[in-house]
Amino acid sequence: MDRCSVHVLLLLLLLLLRGLQASAEGSDGQLSCLCDKCHQATQCHGTQCFSSIKIGGSGVAFERGCLMDPEKIRMHCSTPSSFHYAILCCSQEMCNSNTTARSLMLLLPTAPEGEPVRYGVETLVLFILGPVVVLALLSLVSVLACRRFHHGRLQRLQEFDTEQGAIDGLITSNVGDSTLADLLDHSCTSGSGSGLPFLVQRTVARQISLMECVGKGRYGEVWRGQWQGENVAVKIFSSRDEKSWFRETEIYNTVLLRHENILGFMASDMTSRNSSTQLWLITHYHENGSLYDYLQRVAVETTEGLAMAASVACGLVHLHTEIFGTEGKPAIAHRDLKSKNILVTKELRCCIADLGLAVTHSQADNLLDVGNNPKVGTKRYMAPEVLDESIQTDCFDAYKRVDIWAFGLVLWEIARRTYSNGIVEEYKPPFYDQVPSDPSFEDVRKVVCVEQQRPFIPNRWFSDSTLSALVKLMKECWYQNPSARLTALRIKKTLDKIHSSLEKGKES
Repeated sequence: MDRCSVHVLLLLLLLLLRGLQASAEGSDGQLSCLCDKCHQATQCHGTQCFSSIKIGGSGVAFERGCLMDPEKIRMHCSTPSSFHYAILCCSQEMCNSNTTARSLMLLLPTAPEGEPVRYGVETLVLFILGPVVVLALLSLVSVLACRRFHHGRLQRLQEFDTEQGAIDGLITSNVGDSTLADLLDHSCTSGSGSGLPFLVQRTVARQISLMECVGKGRYGEVWRGQWQGENVAVKIFSSRDEKSWFRETEIYNTVLLRHENILGFMASDMTSRNSSTQLWLITHYHENGSLYDYLQRVAVETTEGLAMAASVACGLVHLHTEIFGTEGKPAIAHRDLKSKNILVTKELRCCIADLGLAVTHSQADNLLDVGNNPKVGTKRYMAPEVLDESIQTDCFDAYKRVDIWAFGLVLWEIARRTYSNGIVEEYKPPFYDQVPSDPSFEDVRKVVCVEQQRPFIPNRWFSDSTLSALVKLMKECWYQNPSARLTALRIKKTLDKIHSSLEKGKES
């Protein structure tokens, strides 16, 4: 009995030792894994199980097995999936048995990485011949354009004397006359209007040399510049007045303004000089300066003063009139007409400048475009309805009547500097004796709206038939009721009639 007990104890001890041995083997990381390429078994033992898929020229290769070496585990299991290969490692008993080729295919990227795209023969032919055909067409167009340009230039050369020369392909006379005018003519935008094409505008702007500052204002400065030896005016806007620059550029570039009594526009550009951004507007240069400056320096004869007034009226008529058709323009109201915004040409005629506050109107769509500039003009020249804020801001005619009020004040300025019987007054701005030199909005409103005063009319004007006719005309521009004021066309016809009377008087 005792011997049997000993045998049983020995048997239990032996079983316990085998269990400990198996446990020790498990603690060493031995896992059973499903193996696809083991020669005589379907399982293998290792530290980790794996499943992999490889796509090659011979097709898809799917493999399952086990890994033992830690270095191989780190190298294989950390390999990211690519278009050709993907591996999935796990560390549980037979954990790779449920893995399939389809599940591993989902790990592959949807697009090849660095894989060269294989095109068909037709695609390759298209890629090769396409650019060749395009280049050939561009070359043909360039040749035709050059021939046409050369032919046009030869025609223009034939129109000038043999004494005239050429600078960089632009016609210029020996006295430096009309270089830009010729360029404008070639662009079908002579005089003023939409100016040069945008690319040419930028080219011209970058070739201008600034010579001297000829004026300063709230918007910035005006410089006399030179381009190809010809004088141009460069209006440089301050950065805070970008809206005025943009509005004036917009008006000139979208509207055909060709007229001798509107300042001729050439180019507009945003340029960088002296490490700062400058806003340029390039126009014809008039050495006599503004009407404001000219009248301070020079008193004019009756004929000259009348011609100046008539030329301003002509420019205003052109602005206010809508021209229909593809080569037309909308009606435009200036909104800041004054003697400082009117330039005197060398023929002693006037042209209207500074369209930064302009308003446009087109009857076709009844569109009133007031821009986005909050400025409302010059206080001294403001009409009563602007000062008391009763103006109909949605009515275009209301803005035209504001221009007529301001024109009446400009007419008064010209009349003061016009001789009659050898007498002339010194230059003074409108309401010089009724408001301060730099009047506030309220100062002008009190005089114009509350007291309903008008500029002083000297007695000598009534003894001169021309000046007395101008007095009647300017008073009809100053009615408190805007709708009672004359139109620009009526003013122009009245000035023509006054001029005819003056000529008849001289003949008799």
